[in-house]
Amino acid sequence: MFNFKINPWMYLFITFALFIIVGTFLLKMPFVKHADGLSYIDALFTATSAVCVTGLIVVDTSGFNFWGQFFIMLMMQVGAIGIMTLTSSLLLFLRGELDFSRKFMVAKISDSLNIQEAEKVLIIVVIYTFVMEFVGFLVLSYGFFLDGFVLKDAVYYGLFHAVSAFCNAGFSTFDSSLIGSNSIVKVTTMFLIVFGGLGFYVIYNIFMTLFSGERIKVHTKIVIYTTFALIISGTVLIFSLEKGSLSILDSFFQSITTRTAGFNTVGIDELHIVTKFLMIVFMIIGASPGSTGGGIKTTAFYIAVVSMYSILRGNKKVVIFNRNIALINILKAYALISLYIFFLVTATLLLLYFGDFNFMDTLFEVTSALGTVGLSLGITGELGVFGKLIITACMFLGRIGPATLITMLLLKEKTSKVSYPEEKIILG
Repeated sequence: MFNFKINPWMYLFITFALFIIVGTFLLKMPFVKHADGLSYIDALFTATSAVCVTGLIVVDTSGFNFWGQFFIMLMMQVGAIGIMTLTSSLLLFLRGELDFSRKFMVAKISDSLNIQEAEKVLIIVVIYTFVMEFVGFLVLSYGFFLDGFVLKDAVYYGLFHAVSAFCNAGFSTFDSSLIGSNSIVKVTTMFLIVFGGLGFYVIYNIFMTLFSGERIKVHTKIVIYTTFALIISGTVLIFSLEKGSLSILDSFFQSITTRTAGFNTVGIDELHIVTKFLMIVFMIIGASPGSTGGGIKTTAFYIAVVSMYSILRGNKKVVIFNRNIALINILKAYALISLYIFFLVTATLLLLYFGDFNFMDTLFEVTSALGTVGLSLGITGELGVFGKLIITACMFLGRIGPATLITMLLLKEKTSKVSYPEEKIILG
């Protein structure tokens, strides 16, 4: 019998690709209806957007019947947690433990976890996800009920939007997203987005700190501080740039949703061009590692900024919270950012060449897809087949991550035993 050894990152790549394919065919089932009809390319686009928790659409989600919206919600849920994490968790609950190979798979994909921690984090991932979504579902249902929906509809909308918000997906059953919603719906959605975007490593570390006395790791501190700083700075900048035309609450909402979620409470196309460009920057930064969001991640952004500051001050070492940061982490951060920008520039150029859109709208759309955000200036629905395929590829790459693509191609880490003389290169 053949024994194929699959790199853990290849496993993640394959499972997401397969689920997108399955989701495409589910949306084409005879009992799944859409008011305007659904082509295979639109089904592929929608399935990719749902599995990759992006939220960009080429057909209105409201146009699907119950089964279409149910499959979209299911794809968001599985895509957010990660297929491997979900299946491993189910096996864990059914069998009581994981075998060594699956523990290794979880630890390798998680990168910062050791094998012994794999089972604990899987349990916490599942419990945390469904508890947060259940609480969000109750509050959102009440919020939609206050907006005038009958109880049955309010409960359904509460469930759909709770899953979509925590998964940072941005899908909405309303064509205008959450524009016009009351403050309860807006605030609850913001909290779900933030808690879904922190990353399961952070949640696990906080849980173990509270109940097992473990120390707060540098990773957790970086994520919390960076997330808080980005939310506050984004709110102030958006509110200031819009010169008071947006309320503080709406400015908060757009600051939070821009980095990863894709919901909107105001018309994005009506915002100032500088605000739109600022949103592009925030979409590139994205959420945190191990979360339901995309982007280059808060940790890579933080390490890049701190290392740049250290270099400008003449320091040879990067110290964060009294800890030396390994050179390999710094190199990975810059490699990730560089590769991300390469994908962003390439996709933007292709869409500009084969499409008929202005530069800002095109860059915004590509950034939203690659960052798995889901905000749009309205050109997604006007894309041709090739344009849809470009955005579909961006959503997929954004979900599995440029770092995943690099590691996926490496069957094993290679350490050279040869040491070469050091030589300095002129850089400026």
